[in-house]
Amino acid sequence: MTDQLRLRRPDDWHLHLRDGAALRAVLPFTALRFARAIVMPNLAPPITTTALALAYRERILAALPPGASFQPLMTLYLTDHTSSAEIERAHASGAIFGCKLYPAGATTHAEAGVTDVGRLGPALAAMTALDLPLLVHGELTDGEVDVFEREARFIDRVLAPLAERWPGLRIVFEHVTTRAAVEFVRAARRGIAATVTPQHLLHNRNALFAGGLHPHLYCLPVLKTEADRRALLEALACGDARFFLGTDSAPHARAAKESACGCAGIFSAHAGIELYAEIFEAEGILPRLQGFASEYGADFYRLPRNQDEITLLREPWSPPASYPFGDGQLVPLRAGEAIAWRLLGAPA
Repeated sequence: MTDQLRLRRPDDWHLHLRDGAALRAVLPFTALRFARAIVMPNLAPPITTTALALAYRERILAALPPGASFQPLMTLYLTDHTSSAEIERAHASGAIFGCKLYPAGATTHAEAGVTDVGRLGPALAAMTALDLPLLVHGELTDGEVDVFEREARFIDRVLAPLAERWPGLRIVFEHVTTRAAVEFVRAARRGIAATVTPQHLLHNRNALFAGGLHPHLYCLPVLKTEADRRALLEALACGDARFFLGTDSAPHARAAKESACGCAGIFSAHAGIELYAEIFEAEGILPRLQGFASEYGADFYRLPRNQDEITLLREPWSPPASYPFGDGQLVPLRAGEAIAWRLLGAPA
């Protein structure tokens, strides 16, 4: 049993950084651990154009701590009206690495999302021609669909037909949560992959209600059954390169989480690689971690693998009850609970 683990520096292929004071509060956690991150565009207002994405990128770079080495990989927020010309501008910028499909109303700031995938024809044609990936929040938002069935229904009604209609389009099925999603990805054509979050590997939906309602474990897609959680872990145990790290770290102020209509999102960037190390060790698959965290995602996005390394120590530590977050407080995943691995060089 090793007490020290050296890894090729990882990347986070699904991250929310927010903006302004919130951005400045959370960015240092990611920049310390990850070399690059795919940055989600669901700000208010959303990042729907190349110009907005480039301006947001500059704000992220300006907020980096001195000496930090981190590259934000930007994305566009697709709408019913995204044009092929906008996709061409995005690709030409060299700074935009994917386009995000939010079904309208599916999650935080998704109100301006896509109401009908059929309206994306010009954008998807341009993305296919330019080899720009489609990043999918895979939930059906029909009010008649049970919230725990939204991912599986989305596969049948939207994702499978879309993948068939656009055979040259690379697709990332973000934050998969169900056995149905795992089976879809593993059986899919070339060019389809998925990201997996720490919360969906750590918890099933019972955790939301154990001893009372836990708003800081509420995310979308919502936690699923134990059988679904095991399916995710089984995919990682196989070392399947179609599944790679995406924390979906999504910070919200404590007051916004602990409210009459709490926001969906779990903040995990403070332990964005340590939690995965704990999960992989518990499953007896620690040798698989480097591929999942540091190689498969870079290969899918056709970017070079990082050459520098990080060191993790088997040294338990506990995140605080909260971190400063602008004028409020931010409650992290596993607040006050021990995490088995610590990043060398991270503040205690």
